[in-house]
Amino acid sequence: MIQSFQKKIAVITGASSGIGLGIAQELSALGATVIITGRDKNKLELAVSTLGPDACQFQVDVTSLTELNAFYDQIRSRFGRIDILIANAGMGEIEPLGQITPEKFDLQFTTNVRGITFTVQKALPLMKPGSSIVITGSTASINPGEGLSVYGGTKAALRAMVRSWILDIKGTGVRINILSPGPVDTQSLRDFLPEPVDAILQSLRDRSPIGRIGRTEEIAKAVVFLASDDAAYINGAEIFADGGASQI
Repeated sequence: MIQSFQKKIAVITGASSGIGLGIAQELSALGATVIITGRDKNKLELAVSTLGPDACQFQVDVTSLTELNAFYDQIRSRFGRIDILIANAGMGEIEPLGQITPEKFDLQFTTNVRGITFTVQKALPLMKPGSSIVITGSTASINPGEGLSVYGGTKAALRAMVRSWILDIKGTGVRINILSPGPVDTQSLRDFLPEPVDAILQSLRDRSPIGRIGRTEEIAKAVVFLASDDAAYINGAEIFADGGASQI
């Protein structure tokens, strides 16, 4: 049974909508003090209104070290620590080989790899033994599919880095895991897919061993489990939440 998260300080990046917001809502419902970040001020204000009374939001671009430094300075001043870090901010582009642009290549690696790296590294001084980090990965780390070589490469890079990071921080009592969703029914997914979107969504359902794509709350519950003390012996793992699609 998932524990209460009362008195836990949880930071979720990229949480103004979609999976990130779903994770924030689940943690808030379980009693955590939730801090969400994102780039769009209006979306953040709307998102935080769906959370508990202690929730707060910060406008942060994870690709900016200046903004990350300022953010963590405020967390240190206001809260003193981080118990749970959900490094969720990320993005992707569909670019087949032959159409990959340097600009979009750099943007994906800067956001998904560099951004996650420094989100995690700069949080560590605020994390004590028993704290947990969960990184949002993707099934594209092992099965990127057509046009997703760069995006999949960013997620595979994170998988390799986490294997090293858990050795780097050995003895700190902080765990790091990756939760890699398959397709999840969010507006972000619909915006990401090319036309015809409905036909592609149906093909994703048809490919799934359980006949559908994921729901935000299902991913949130999996992330919350990894962040909880119930998962205290899970470290350095990549857990796939995709209805089995990546396993066939």
